[in-house]
Amino acid sequence: MSEPSKPPTPTPGDTYKGWLFKWTNYIKGYQRRWFVLSNGLLSYYRTQAEMGHTCRGTINLATANIAVEDSCNFVISNGGAQTYHLKASSEVERQRWITALELAKAKAVHMQAESDDSGDECPAVPPTSGQGGGRNSEIQTTLRTLSSKVEDLNTCNDLIVKHGSALQRSLSELEGIRAGGDMGEKIRQVTERATLFRITSNAMINACRDFMSLAQTNSKRWQKALQVERDQRIRLEETLEQLAKQHNHLERAFRGATVLPSSYSNPALGGKGGASGKGDASDEDDDNEFFDAMEDPAEFITVPADPKYHRRSGSSVSGFSCETGTDDQSVNFDELSMTSNPESPQSLELEAVRHRRTRIPDKPNYYLNLWSIMKNCIGKELSKIPMPVNFNEPLSMLQRLSEDLEYYELLDKAAKCQSSLEQMCYVAAFTVSSYSTTVHRTGKPFNPLLGETFELDRLKECGYRSLCEQVSHHPPAAAHHAFSEKGWTLRQEITLASKFRGKYLSIMPLGSIQCLFDKSENHYSWKKVTTTVHNIIVGKLWIDQSGEIDVVNHKTGDRCHLKFAPYSYFSRDVARKVTGVVTDKDGKAHYVLSGTWDEKMEFSRVMQSSKGENGTEGKQRTVYQTLKAKEIWIKNPLPEGAENMYFFSSLALTLNEPEECVAPTDSRRRPDQRLMEDGRWDEANAEKQRLEEKQRIVRREREREAVKTTSTPEEGTHQDNYQSQWFEKLDDPASGETLHVYKGGYWEAKDEGSWDMCPIIY
Repeated sequence: MSEPSKPPTPTPGDTYKGWLFKWTNYIKGYQRRWFVLSNGLLSYYRTQAEMGHTCRGTINLATANIAVEDSCNFVISNGGAQTYHLKASSEVERQRWITALELAKAKAVHMQAESDDSGDECPAVPPTSGQGGGRNSEIQTTLRTLSSKVEDLNTCNDLIVKHGSALQRSLSELEGIRAGGDMGEKIRQVTERATLFRITSNAMINACRDFMSLAQTNSKRWQKALQVERDQRIRLEETLEQLAKQHNHLERAFRGATVLPSSYSNPALGGKGGASGKGDASDEDDDNEFFDAMEDPAEFITVPADPKYHRRSGSSVSGFSCETGTDDQSVNFDELSMTSNPESPQSLELEAVRHRRTRIPDKPNYYLNLWSIMKNCIGKELSKIPMPVNFNEPLSMLQRLSEDLEYYELLDKAAKCQSSLEQMCYVAAFTVSSYSTTVHRTGKPFNPLLGETFELDRLKECGYRSLCEQVSHHPPAAAHHAFSEKGWTLRQEITLASKFRGKYLSIMPLGSIQCLFDKSENHYSWKKVTTTVHNIIVGKLWIDQSGEIDVVNHKTGDRCHLKFAPYSYFSRDVARKVTGVVTDKDGKAHYVLSGTWDEKMEFSRVMQSSKGENGTEGKQRTVYQTLKAKEIWIKNPLPEGAENMYFFSSLALTLNEPEECVAPTDSRRRPDQRLMEDGRWDEANAEKQRLEEKQRIVRREREREAVKTTSTPEEGTHQDNYQSQWFEKLDDPASGETLHVYKGGYWEAKDEGSWDMCPIIY
C-alpha cells in the first residue's frame, strides 16, 4: 500500500490512483485516503482493500471546479454540495493530480455535451401518467415499421435473384444464336429483363435507404431511452442499498448491539456541530455507513522482549529444539532438519512427475440475477435450494475439501519438529491457510452426489495421497482422509449447515478435523469457523471468515486458541486479521501467532507475560514480551489470469483435470461439472437436473427397501440403509467424537484396476 515513487503520467481516459491527504475536521485534520479517478468521477476510500465494498465519497468532475492553493494543496468543489480539500506529498505529485483531474474534467464535459446534443435532436416525451405505456407503444410501432422494411428488403432480394438469373439466361442465349430472324425477338427479351432487373434494383436501393433513414432517426432516441433506463436502475439499486443499511441498523438496535465508539457518543467531537466547515466529513460519519460487526477489543498485547532474553534465547529459556540462537542470528530449524535428514527430498534423486495444466477455459460472461432466485429462499437450508450452475464454480465440494492440502508443506515441517509446542504452531498455521483460497471465491461448489468420490494422488510430487467421499445425503456429509510419507495423517468429516438471511449467507461447517503424527503420536483436532457471503441483495459479493478455533493436542494437553476477527467498519486494524496464543496444559503461553487468513501468518516466542491495563470493556488484557516475529506461512500468488478462471489457485486448476484409472464415481467424471468447465452452461443445467432426479429415484428405492427390512418403522421417519464404500463410522477415543474413518481398499483397487464395487451414480 506504499505510495509509488514514480506514478505514471496521466493520459485522457486512464484510471489514475494514488494516496492523498484529505481534510476531515479540526480535530482529526488531514487523513490519508486512497483516491481513484475514473470515467470523470473522483472517488476515495480509507484503504485499497475497501475498493471492493465501501466507497467513502464520489464527486463528478463535469461540474466541479479545481483550484490550487499552494505548492501541495488544492481544492475540488462542485458548487457547495461537496468540497474536497486535498494535499499531495510533494509539488510534483500535486501537479500530476491536477493534470489528471483537468484531463478527466475536459473529457467528462465533452461527453456530457454530446449526450445533451443527442437528446435535443429527438422530441421529448411529455411526462404524463401514461408515459411508460406511450413510450412502449411508440417503440413497438417503430419495430413493426422496421420489420416491414426488412420484409421489403427480403422480397427485393428474391426478385433480384430471380430476374438476374433470367437476364443471365437471355444473355447466354443471345450469344448462341446467329444473325437472323430470331435476333430481334431475343434482343427485345433481354431488354425487358434488364429493365425488370433495374427496377427491382432501384426498389432494393430505395428500401435500403428508407431502412437506414428510419434506423438513424430512432437510434439516438433509443440511446437516450436506454440511458434513462440505466439511470433508473442505478437509482433503484441505491434505494435498495439504503434500505439494506436501514434494515441493518434496525436489526442491530433491536438486538441491543449498536455501540458506537466514544468519539461518536460525544456530540462535541462526533456530531455535526463539531465538524469543521472546511470540506465534507462523509467518511467520518461512521454511524451512517453499513457495517457487519463491531470491533472487539484485543485480548492481549505483544511488546518486544527484554534484551536479556535475546542473549540467552538459544540455550536456557525453553530448551526448544527447532528455534535456537539469538533473535538477530537465529538458525532456521527447517534448514537444519532438511540437512540432517538423510531421507530429505533434496538428498534423493527426483523422479519425473506429470506436467499438470495451468489454465482452464475462461468463465463465460452470462448474466443471471441472484436476487431473483434467492429472494424465495430466505431462511432455507442452502443444500435444499435448487441453484443453476450460473452460481457455481466447476469444482465439487469434495474437491474444495481437498484444497485444504494447498499448503501441505506446513504439516511436513510439523512432522519434523521435536517440540510439541512448535509443532502446534505449524498445525495452527495450516488451519489458517485452508481459508486463503476462499477470499475471492464467491462461486458455490457443486453439491456431491451420494457415493461420489474424489482422489488427489500427489505421492510422486508431494508425498501424499488424499481421498474424499460423500458419505451422507441428508444431512449432506463428506469424509476426507489424507496420508503422507512424511509421517502425518489428516482426516475430517464436514457437514455444512447454511442459512440465507436476505442480506447475507452464513455457512457453518459442522464436524471436526484431526491430524495425527506418526513419530510423536501427537493427535490434534479442531473445527472450522463460520463463512459469511455478504451483499446478496446489492453490491459486489465478498466473503468473510469469523469465529474462534481451538486446536487441541489430545496427547500433551497443549492448545492454540485462534480468533478470526470479523470485518468491522469501525476497526482501525488490518482486515481479515487472525491472532492466536499457544499454551501448554498448565495454561502458560509459549507462542503468539498473528497475521491474516488471506495473506500470511507469523509466530513469535513468548519470553514473559504479565497482566496489563483494563480494556474498553473492563477486561484485563495480557501483555506478552516476545522475540522478533518470524514468518511461518505466506500465501502463494494466484496464477496469471485467475480473475477469468474463477480465481482458482494453481492447485485448484488441476483438480478437475481428466485422469485415467480414477474410480467411476470420481468428481472428474461428473458430466454437468465438466460441461460447465467447458462453458456449455445450458447443457450443464439440464444434466444437473437429470443427475439430481436420478439420485432422488435411487434414494426413494433405497428407503423402500429399508422399510421392508424394518419390522416397526417409525411414522414420519425416512429409513435409509446406505453404507459408505470406503469409510466407516467409528468412535475416536482421543477426542471422544464419532466420525467416518477410512477403512482401506481404495488405493489397492486402483492398483488392480478393479472398480466393480462402485455404484453407477452418473
